[in-house]
Amino acid sequence: MAMVGLFWIAQGDVYVGAKPSGLAPGVRLTPEGVVALGDGQSGLRLWEDVRTLTVTDVPVKSLLRKIGAVKNLAVGTVMNLAVPMVTGPTEETPPLMTLRVASAGGDLDLLAYSAAAVGYPPAEVDLSRALLSRLTEGAATMSTTLAAMSEWGRTWEGGTPRAAEREKLLREWVG
Repeated sequence: MAMVGLFWIAQGDVYVGAKPSGLAPGVRLTPEGVVALGDGQSGLRLWEDVRTLTVTDVPVKSLLRKIGAVKNLAVGTVMNLAVPMVTGPTEETPPLMTLRVASAGGDLDLLAYSAAAVGYPPAEVDLSRALLSRLTEGAATMSTTLAAMSEWGRTWEGGTPRAAEREKLLREWVG
């Protein structure tokens, strides 16, 4: 499993945002179309019907986000040391992103959790948005692009690659 831009790639599966677990909301991109997952959202929008894919509410990496993450970790650690029998602050859920799927049948807003703890680098956000746009350019483009992403996921043996490698992959997939 690895995060590349706004995508979570596990084996050959490609998700927008984090791969959902249990009833958590999520979005999977398949050769057939865009699949809504989780409690409160379901369905499949076929690629032939999808006109545009637009992602909003993306947490962008910033110094303030990093400071907030470090502060939360420090407070939790101090609380656990000071009062070990009491559980620390409850973990915050990651931010939700919205993927708008515009199709002939109308717009559909799907939710997915962010996979990046302190936000996504701005360059990866821009490249990911370009890649989502590329997926709607036609069946041949979508299938070759999604196939390249899936193939990379099946052959990749490590965790999430470093920023330079993620950007390089996104640029290759955008074309």
